[in-house]
Amino acid sequence: MNIDSSTVLGLLPASLRLELINEFNKIVKNYKENRWEAQNLDGGRLCEVVYTILDGYTSGAKYANKASKPRNFEAACKELEKRSSYPDSARKTIPRILFALYEIRNNRGVGHVGGDVDANHMDAELVLAAAKWLVAELIRLFHNVDVKTATEVVDSLSDKTVPLIWEVNGTKRVLNATQSLADQTLLLLYSDIGPIHEKILAEYLEQSRLQNYRRVLDKLHRGRKIEWNRVTGLVTLSPLGSKEVEEHLL
Repeated sequence: MNIDSSTVLGLLPASLRLELINEFNKIVKNYKENRWEAQNLDGGRLCEVVYTILDGYTSGAKYANKASKPRNFEAACKELEKRSSYPDSARKTIPRILFALYEIRNNRGVGHVGGDVDANHMDAELVLAAAKWLVAELIRLFHNVDVKTATEVVDSLSDKTVPLIWEVNGTKRVLNATQSLADQTLLLLYSDIGPIHEKILAEYLEQSRLQNYRRVLDKLHRGRKIEWNRVTGLVTLSPLGSKEVEEHLL
């Protein structure tokens, strides 16, 4: 079953749908740019949007025009459980995840200084996974699709749309082959979430001599446009590299 990502959650008011997708995209973007604290704060905002959607849905489709924060988030989530004529996912499962996610925003390293170890990075992993699950579950709930289809739609929403990149049979190609290897590398990293192994990048760029391609990575690394771990081979786009792509390459 194919679903146009521009029309997912079409049963919801356009304003709430837009808020949901915007907050989700902010979480993905901040995660990719290693802005853990900002991403985790966005997770709290996503919770408020999802709660507003569920509150409207379980009130007979009486939706608010704009998401808002309940006075007591935990109590508001528990209140949804009493609306027994609606699916358990909307009344119990999603609200319980919302409260747990909201706690990260309120009671972890995001909001307070203290503790022996900065947990922002670890929390960011959970926030990203939970955000994907929440949006997928809403798509499944409101579109009546299976889990696999809902997940595929979320993946399409979270992937950067880069017109210069073409993916075929699991391989990515930069369509403008006249660009420098450095620029093509930045574009490939920008088109995905998280790091890519140097060997996979070399394969995408059809660089048969990995040692020669590593010179490109070394130059980008020294310019702080990427973080290249020579031990693991993982390459991660930096905020400076992301800015380079957005301002000059796209």
